[in-house]
Amino acid sequence: MSTGADSALVVQKYGGSSVSTAEKIRSIARKICDRARTGDRLVVTVSAMGDSTDDLIRLANAATGPDISPPLREMDTLLSTGELVSSTLMAMAIHSLQQDAVSLSGQQAGIRTNAIHGSARIASIDTARINRELDAGRIVIVAGFQGLDDTGDVTTLGRGASDTTAVALAAALSAERCEIYTDVDGIYTTDPRIVPGARKLSEIGYEEMLEMASLGAKMNPRSIELAAVYEVPVLVASTFDDVPGTLIHGGEPTMELRRAVTGIAIDKNVAKITVRGVEDRPGVAGGILQPLADDGISVDVIVQNTSDDGTTDFTFTVGEADAQRALSAVERQGNVQFREVAQGGELAKVSIVGTGMQNGPGYASTMFTALAGAGVNIDMITTSEIRITCIVQRSDVSAAANALHDAFELDRTE
Repeated sequence: MSTGADSALVVQKYGGSSVSTAEKIRSIARKICDRARTGDRLVVTVSAMGDSTDDLIRLANAATGPDISPPLREMDTLLSTGELVSSTLMAMAIHSLQQDAVSLSGQQAGIRTNAIHGSARIASIDTARINRELDAGRIVIVAGFQGLDDTGDVTTLGRGASDTTAVALAAALSAERCEIYTDVDGIYTTDPRIVPGARKLSEIGYEEMLEMASLGAKMNPRSIELAAVYEVPVLVASTFDDVPGTLIHGGEPTMELRRAVTGIAIDKNVAKITVRGVEDRPGVAGGILQPLADDGISVDVIVQNTSDDGTTDFTFTVGEADAQRALSAVERQGNVQFREVAQGGELAKVSIVGTGMQNGPGYASTMFTALAGAGVNIDMITTSEIRITCIVQRSDVSAAANALHDAFELDRTE
């Protein structure tokens, strides 16, 4: 493989569905080798095979019993093995095709994190080992989703965080770009499984993509944050079909990206926590939410009702997977007194996203009118400069998304 001045350093990432079988691993290995023969230097990040992470979680729960949560430190060590399996198998497959490759764990790749097990953040990457392997002419295969904290313990970065590993490596290595290969062929105006008229975008800006990812689109939002900070172009494309993907970047937008609304983001996994009978005084919000932050639980929509006789209700949403932990964190905190805490499920977020909304009126009214016309009731509303989000019943997602896609004419290319 050439390592001349004209060669590009590219970081690629292949998701779990792309490496779910030995046959798929061999197929991707051939693609990687073909790319390496063009002269590009490659660092490849892989996820665990198929549903193997879920299988490991089930094994852990079976080992501890249904009423005991496994220790997070041990879970991190266990779950990190899924990516080790796929990365070593990928290196073996590449070797079988007469191309030199080496697999590295997160630790071997120099990825250091903080000590929050289950949702660690990358603190730094020492690229010395990776650069030595590249200089030796090898393709470097890095196990995604994992790193090492300052105490020497294995950590994981949270579900779907192999994207974050890939972008972080691209930033640390000053790669030309990061390529995310997955089971979809790009970023769409909304989920094409829900809205048949959804259209693939040829490109999208970091800011809009971050909102889309935070609201449930294909990419991990932390990876988009990193890409924006370090100005790493990210290509999202299909593993299996040779068709153009979507480029996420911070360059001058095309006419298409100047549309007021770029896409409809959908997140079906939403839970609502309502803390009732809270004393209406300064510090209540921080007192309730700090324990969640300490546990690494992200909070999204927050609503505090008008005070009634000195008390109020405080409502917020979290990912459905975090609902029980959030409920426990609120119940055990001693900062704020309350009457009761309740959990609501079967909810979803539907959002319109677009930088063009910053400088024009009428988008909220168009959204609410479209939802009303589709018979969709709104539970909660939140906004940012470039998005409007409504919490709705999960059963109403299809009607809501189709109505909004039509209202903002997102099927049109001009």
